[in-house]
Amino acid sequence: MVAVIVKANRNQVLIVEDDANIRRFISINLINNGFVVSEAASGEESLQRFTEHRPGVVVLDIMLPDADGFEICRQLREREPSVIIVFLTARGQDLDKIKGLEIGADDYIVKPFNPLELVARIKAILRRTETALKPVSSVIGSGPIRMDLNANQVFKHDSMIELTPKEFQLVRTFLEHPDTALSRNELLNLVWGEDFVGDPKTVDVHVRKLREKIEEDSSNPQRIETVWGLGYRWRN
Repeated sequence: MVAVIVKANRNQVLIVEDDANIRRFISINLINNGFVVSEAASGEESLQRFTEHRPGVVVLDIMLPDADGFEICRQLREREPSVIIVFLTARGQDLDKIKGLEIGADDYIVKPFNPLELVARIKAILRRTETALKPVSSVIGSGPIRMDLNANQVFKHDSMIELTPKEFQLVRTFLEHPDTALSRNELLNLVWGEDFVGDPKTVDVHVRKLREKIEEDSSNPQRIETVWGLGYRWRN
């Protein structure tokens, strides 16, 4: 089942960062842009604050004094699949970025960064999520996959599948463009938005995770085909 942020406050942002100066800097810029902010300096405190405030967005540092940010991300996703998670990291290596996306991050930003860019990215993700999850009276499907756009639910053989908001948008895009070869750039524009400035490998990471959830055999996909040198195609 795709969980839409209902109980969580979409305007509430939790900042998880052990450096008090960076945390304060981010907080001021978010507050000036109309967000309600809570803060945590450790992994343990972040889980407590998350339970208390139910934020719609979490800005999460990878390097925490008591925990691995990747593990905190996993725990937050388990508690609320629809929460938006943006990683803060001093690391620029592709493997760290890919790992973060694989475990459920929606975006990442590398330190040092302009806090206004972080605010802009959060706003862009919220806009895209709101648009994609806007209720309409329609059910679309292909083979064993059925998507109820009104209830924001996806089914495989009549059993609900738990998807992140980005995975939900990706399935919807494929179902709305059956038997059409879509390039990575086209998928980025359709799912992440034209203002997305992240790595195109984001598409590959999300497709791989999606295949694990909807394909009978993810190593031999029958629904999401790879179009070599271009991108992907949904086989209707």
